[in-house]
Amino acid sequence: MPEKGIYDELPDGVVVADADGRIIVVNPAAERVLGRSADETVGHDYRDVLPFVDAQGNDWWACTRPYDGLPTRTRQPERLLVLPGTGGDKDRELLMTASYVRDGDRRLSRLVIMLRDTAARARTERSGAELVSTVAHELRSPLTSVKGFTATMLAKWERFNDDQKKLMLQTVNSDADRVTRLISELLDVSRIEAGRLELRKQVVDVAALIRRDVDARIAAGESPDRFHLDVTGELPEMWVDPDKLAQVVGNLVENAVRHGAGTVHITVGPHDGGASVTVADEGEGIPVQARGRIFTKFWRGAASRGGTGLGLYIAKGIVEAHGGTIGVEQTPSGGALLRFTLPAGTPSFAL
Repeated sequence: MPEKGIYDELPDGVVVADADGRIIVVNPAAERVLGRSADETVGHDYRDVLPFVDAQGNDWWACTRPYDGLPTRTRQPERLLVLPGTGGDKDRELLMTASYVRDGDRRLSRLVIMLRDTAARARTERSGAELVSTVAHELRSPLTSVKGFTATMLAKWERFNDDQKKLMLQTVNSDADRVTRLISELLDVSRIEAGRLELRKQVVDVAALIRRDVDARIAAGESPDRFHLDVTGELPEMWVDPDKLAQVVGNLVENAVRHGAGTVHITVGPHDGGASVTVADEGEGIPVQARGRIFTKFWRGAASRGGTGLGLYIAKGIVEAHGGTIGVEQTPSGGALLRFTLPAGTPSFAL
């Protein structure tokens, strides 16, 4: 009989049946997957403990016959099977694979079954599907506009005066920039999830970088009274990726402008040998129960005004790639306050 302890530290569920088909081992991971303790399963027939059915509803063990089937088989490839619920519980989908341990006469001496819950994989698949759906939805509007304006200009070029042509070309150019931003966001998400976000570090004046972002927004039509920038002290020499840092600042300020209200207060100052940047608004703030989710993909507040819901997720990935931290707080007036810190860094490349 195998020792139970050799399976205890495995991340996947393991159930072992002896030569008679009686369960002799159930490791802790299998207990969690099955929702039953070892005391409830050890000594029982494997078919009673794991009454698997396939996608067509067929009894899996009757189909595969591990004990009296072909004696040359040594393993069962991974399959997605259904474990019927009992006592009102829902059916569950589990990934199952098995090894057939045989004696010298090719008789099955142990059936080793490995189980894996599909919940994590399903969440990943849903996240991927949602990402595709979101990006496709966001791309549709600018591409429709680009197609409409270019088709109109090609068909009726002579009918438009120069001002009308310029206006349509400006619209096409703006929508093309929007498509480019969406594709960049998609690539950033992919790199963050793969842990391969590349940083090209150089010495950056963080306060000047933030000031440029504010100036660009004012030049684009925002009121100068909407922003207040406060530099509270001299920063050390900061080695960061300027483009990535500009993206973080832009995402946080855009979030405050789009979802907040009143003046956007931006504060930058030294912190623990590096820098700290806060972006606060005078809106209704973020509910306490939602603060743990705002840096996840596709998060949008109750008063969301568009966007892909990827900006804060990307900001978190960039900050953490620099070795920094990012979090959300509440201002004394109740608005949202997003704060990130960065170490001074070193003149090197990081992946």
